[in-house]
Amino acid sequence: MTSEFRLYKKQRLCSPTAIEALFAPSQGSTGSALCYPLRAVWRENPGRRSDAPIAFVIMVPKRRLRHAVDRVLMRRRIREAFRLHHHECALPEGIRIDVAFVYVGNSPQDYGRVRHAMLRLLSDISSFCNQSQSTQ
Repeated sequence: MTSEFRLYKKQRLCSPTAIEALFAPSQGSTGSALCYPLRAVWRENPGRRSDAPIAFVIMVPKRRLRHAVDRVLMRRRIREAFRLHHHECALPEGIRIDVAFVYVGNSPQDYGRVRHAMLRLLSDISSFCNQSQSTQ
C-alpha cells in the first residue's frame, strides 16, 4: 500500500473550535460548494499545528438519514472517496485547508455518485486556493 492513499490522524479535523470556525461568519479566506449529494465548506487555517495540507470532517445529519446504518454507510463512502482522491487536490505549497463535507442527500447514494461529487469538490477547492494565492 502506498502512502498517498492512506489517511492519517493528522488529516482528521477534531477540534470543536476549528469546526465551529468553519461555519462561523468568515474572517479570512473561506469558500463553499455544492455538488449533490455533498456540500463542502472550507477555510484557510495557517495556524493549525498539523503539517497535513487538508484536514477534513464528514457530517451526515440525522435529519437527512434517520437510520444509523445509513449514516455510517454514507460516512464510509465519503471517506473512501476522499482517501482515494485527496492527493489530486493540487494546493500551493504551505497552504493548510480545513474542510467539512456535509451530506445533503435524503437517501443513501451509490459510491459512483459520491466519488463524482468528491472529485468535483476537490477541484473546486484547489482552484479556489490557487486563485486566492495568485491574488495575494
